Amino acid sequence: MTPEEASTLRHELRTPVNHIVGYAELLIDDGGLTPEMEATATAVCELAREFAAAINGVFEPGQELSTASVETLHQRLAALESQVSNMPAQAGTAQAADVEKILVATVRLRALVDALGQDSSPESAQIASTAAATSGDEARPLILVVDDDDANREVLVRRLARLGYRTAEAANGLAALEALALMPVDLVLLDVMMPGLDGFGVLERRRGDPALRDIPVIMISALDQVESVVRAIEMGAEDYLSKPFDPILLKARVGACLEKKRLHDAEKRLLAEVTEHTLALAAWNQQLEQRVADKVAEVERLGSLKRFLAPQLAEAVLSGDGSLLRLHRREIAVLFCDLRGFTSFSERAEPEDVIGILGEMHDAVGPLIFQYEGTLAHFTGDGMMIFFNDPLPCADPALNAVQLALGMRDAAEALAANWKRRGFSLELGIGVDMGHATCGEIGFDWRHEYTAIGTVPNLASRLCAEALGGQVLITSRVHAAVEHLILAENVGDIAYKGFARPVITYSVTSLIA
Repeated sequence: MTPEEASTLRHELRTPVNHIVGYAELLIDDGGLTPEMEATATAVCELAREFAAAINGVFEPGQELSTASVETLHQRLAALESQVSNMPAQAGTAQAADVEKILVATVRLRALVDALGQDSSPESAQIASTAAATSGDEARPLILVVDDDDANREVLVRRLARLGYRTAEAANGLAALEALALMPVDLVLLDVMMPGLDGFGVLERRRGDPALRDIPVIMISALDQVESVVRAIEMGAEDYLSKPFDPILLKARVGACLEKKRLHDAEKRLLAEVTEHTLALAAWNQQLEQRVADKVAEVERLGSLKRFLAPQLAEAVLSGDGSLLRLHRREIAVLFCDLRGFTSFSERAEPEDVIGILGEMHDAVGPLIFQYEGTLAHFTGDGMMIFFNDPLPCADPALNAVQLALGMRDAAEALAANWKRRGFSLELGIGVDMGHATCGEIGFDWRHEYTAIGTVPNLASRLCAEALGGQVLITSRVHAAVEHLILAENVGDIAYKGFARPVITYSVTSLIA
């Protein structure tokens, strides 16, 4: 007998033995048996397992099937049949179906044993079936049972149902692959010897398919030779159980495989989440870097604009808020200032000295302009025009203008002492008026300026021209707005060029402490 023929015979004999053990154990586990019936079922289990052990001895690799070996099987089978024959009379109505299956399996086993030694080998019945999932809670693990024998599948399915698992069935390897493609299977219990595509073929297909590779497989087969076990494990099976299987061992190994898969699935989900978060973080970082770069560029542009525009205007330009730049009417306070004696100084001084003096002046008074929320309209040689309450409003434009004027006067006086030591006699004169003016952007395509136009800027300019060095002149309207906060002297009604009537004028000396 060839090794292949011996393996086939071994498998054929173990299949009905597996049925007998499986159904007998189910009868015992179901309960409700009489003591006599329970003792018989237990004896049937023990004798069937002894028969399975005898099969292993008869079909040792390289050993010829002898008459003594066949006789041993006959003796074991006779003892088993004796116990099985007692079961119908002892069984109740609830046990009748399973007892009938044990009888059928015993008859099948007798036919196989009687055929041993004859010329032809027994033929196994080929069963075709399609996979069909049982109903149940979708949260429970789904186990696919793959076996070409109906009874083998039934025993396993009933066992697994008692353990709380959902099940699906497939009668051969190709049906198993179809089921795996259609259902979210958590574990496969796979027979080895099946028509068409056997269990090893399923393992081979699974190994080459990324979608199936992570589904664990436990081989359950009557083939229990070491070579089969090793081959299955090498091909990716998680475990190997021999038929007839031990229910406790089945429970333990199924639970271990499902727990391993649960952890593996959790690891995959975590890895997917980490990958997703990593990609999202990378995208967010990229956006943040771009926003930072844009902000830095904006700050640089704003810094550049602030060299030529008031900060309020520079920010308005960058924000695209053109409404601030359109011509409009607004009540404002306007401050004009320039240096007394600058014309004669610039005529006789070196250009470098002139630029140096202006630079010192601008450095000293420039920060004060922004401190008091002034809008620097333009430079006029040695002078400046500054207005308040536009383009952005301020709480008290008259007070801000007077405070700035006094601060500029004091800063210029501090500089004048040093200038005098260098031979330059220069002092700052300042004029302030308030009222309504037209404010906005004027100019042409290549040159624009934000300024205030009207009587108020003109009168402030005339006040500045009238002021002596170190003097701050304001109109009565400015005085009325801040008189409770300043010390000022009425210097009379002064006729200013371009104005029909004299203007009441005050000279501010200081703020009230």
